[in-house]
Formats: sequence, C-alpha cells, structure tokens
Amino acid sequence: MDHIKIIFFDIDGTLIDMNTKKISSKTIDALQQLKSKGILLCIATGRSPMGVPKFDNVEFDAYLTFNGSYCFNKEKTLYSNAISKEDVQMILENASKMNRAVSVATSKRLAANGDDQDLAEYYGFSKTKYEIASDFDQVIKDDIYQVMMACRKEEYERVLANTKHVKIAAWWDKAVDIIPANSGKGAGIQKILDYYHIKKDEAMAFGDGNNDIEMIEAVGNGIAMENASDELKRVAHDICGHVACDGIYHYCLEKGLITK
Repeated sequence: MDHIKIIFFDIDGTLIDMNTKKISSKTIDALQQLKSKGILLCIATGRSPMGVPKFDNVEFDAYLTFNGSYCFNKEKTLYSNAISKEDVQMILENASKMNRAVSVATSKRLAANGDDQDLAEYYGFSKTKYEIASDFDQVIKDDIYQVMMACRKEEYERVLANTKHVKIAAWWDKAVDIIPANSGKGAGIQKILDYYHIKKDEAMAFGDGNNDIEMIEAVGNGIAMENASDELKRVAHDICGHVACDGIYHYCLEKGLITK
C-alpha cells in the first residue's frame, strides 16, 4: 500500500477504546510511524474542535469535526458549513415538545439549554464539560455547526419534524448529532482531499460507527473495526481487529504500512 497518502481516523471506538477511554501505546506507535513515512494523518470525528484529544508525540495534519461540518488544519479553515437558523429553531421547538434539552455547537463553544443525563454522558465520552448556558439565546445567534440531543432511534422522525436541510448522524444509541443535510464525514473528506490534491484511491479511513459510513465510502480504502456496527462492516472494503486489541496497529503492520 505504498500509494496511500492520507489516512482518516474516527476517535471513539477507533483510536480510543470506549471501555478504557484510552488510546493504546501500539496505536500511538502506528500513528507515529505513518507520520514519519510522510502519510498525512487526519482526525474525522463527530466531536467539536474543543473535544478533540491530544495524543503524546502525535501531530495530526488536518481535523474534520462536527461530522464534517467544520474542517481545518493549523493554517486555515478548510470547510465551514453551518445549520440554517430556521432549522436550528425548529429543532429547538421539536426538542421542547419532547421535553428534551439540546446542546448546540459553535466553532468555539458547546452550550446546552437544560439538564439531561444522557447528554451529559455523551459529553463524557470526550471528557468535555457539560455547560448549561445562561446566555443560550445569545449563543444560538452564532453559526451553529451541530446540535446534540438525547433520543432513541424511534424518535428520529420527531426530532427532525418540519426541518428542511438537516440530517442525523448517530454513533451512540442514546443521543444524536444533527448536522446540515449536505454535510457528513464524506463531504468533509472530499474537501480535505481536494485541498491536498489527493485522489480517492490514495486515501484510507478507519471507523466503527454508522456516522462513519459516508467516510468509508468516500475513500478508496475504507476499514471497519472488528467492533464496528454491522451496517458499517457491510460497506467497508476490509475489516481490521478490535480497538481493544490494537486493530489499527496490526492492520497497518500486515499491509506493510508500518514495521515492528
């Protein structure tokens, strides 16, 4: 696989074990070796820029956050796609009818309009503080890239009722990320590939959740973790080992991308 020029990595369940909440030393080693070979490393996550973890001695080249709605590198913003004000307001109205709190995400802040145990747990995955904002009405005047809301799959239709240009990206069964309909990890990846002048066949991605389906389809080498959802495995080009068993490390080793 000497043709690979960039690799996209989901975080939760891919780089980080959801049980230990940690990245393994072997995964760190794999990232460092890939970087030393000149392969670009990119985070591709539903998390906010504030929720992206830093790993010891690993520097990523680009970041795809909010499931592709906000992409950037050290130099500049590569893609910015906010939710329309009308759709943000409709989501808030729908959530109120369901007696659910929501959290909105700007490029610099996460703010909730009420208390919600499931949302707080959702925040906990990225070790981000759950803030109930006294100035929530002011926050929603800014560009909103993602709305987070606790709900179950059977409630999705109610969550999106009467909205026009948004969709759900879900990787957990108790909450969802609501993003622009024309966004998603696949759209974000295309923007990053275009920026770096890299072809689809020269790109690889690792993921585990349903919000990674578009990401896997956007690259020429889409790899699902062993612990991935069945839906993701069905569209993946290949499957690697479990995140708890250093799946990324062993896959890269097997394919000759790194050495022991």
